[in-house]
Amino acid sequence: MFWMARVGFDPTGEGGEQIALIRIEGVITQSEEITKLLNRSQENDHIKAILLRIDSPGGAVVPAQEIYDAVLKIRESGHKKIVTSMGTVAASGGYYIASASHFIMANPGTLTGSLGVIMELMNVEGLLSKVGIAQTTIKSGANKDVGSPFRTMTDSEKALLQGVSDDIHEQFIDAVAEGRSLEVEGVKVLADGRVFTGRQAKAVGLVDGLGTLEDAVQKTAELAGIKGRPKLVETQNEFSFLKMVQTKLFGSASYFVPMKFYYLLSF
Repeated sequence: MFWMARVGFDPTGEGGEQIALIRIEGVITQSEEITKLLNRSQENDHIKAILLRIDSPGGAVVPAQEIYDAVLKIRESGHKKIVTSMGTVAASGGYYIASASHFIMANPGTLTGSLGVIMELMNVEGLLSKVGIAQTTIKSGANKDVGSPFRTMTDSEKALLQGVSDDIHEQFIDAVAEGRSLEVEGVKVLADGRVFTGRQAKAVGLVDGLGTLEDAVQKTAELAGIKGRPKLVETQNEFSFLKMVQTKLFGSASYFVPMKFYYLLSF
């Protein structure tokens, strides 16, 4: 699975009032392309509204936060409506981004929610011992090798990382509360990592409506005041074969960082 984005616009303005479709698909590993596409759509006078199609289980924390900020800035500018349509899954970081839009529409069977943070670490100490390999670490501080796969983590180290996780979780809760205009305490009740169907999410206020991508297009047009059938515009981003291969093989270079927190559905 890899992340991809597409957006399009007709610079001539022919074919009716336009809605830009921006797709966020797969694991989110970087934000630059999506934020660039959001900015282009915001600045293009022929684009009357923006529709995000999210089909993602989430991903790295910072890219999700940066895309959220870009969406929220568009919403707060008041110049254009921005709506989210949820596909098969729009969870964790995918939901984080969606929460900044004016309106969220999910399919009844969409998997969403999973408001939480996860970091998984591997311990290969026993395996290396069996094959006779020993690891020596030279470090300048007691916590410099926290999360090392070559030894068992201490209780104090677990507490340290739990504190980091809790702070990132609070950032998630605050962002959803701001984006959805909800009370922080109300979001906390829902932010235990559980997943919801689209129908369940609507019942607890995490989404606004149920419907297909086509329904979301019509809702976007309605919110933007577009008369008649809008023109949904989408084109392929500039293609790079090398980038595609790198992404498929390695995801993002940030995945080589041994310790990383994610807004990511864990199954």
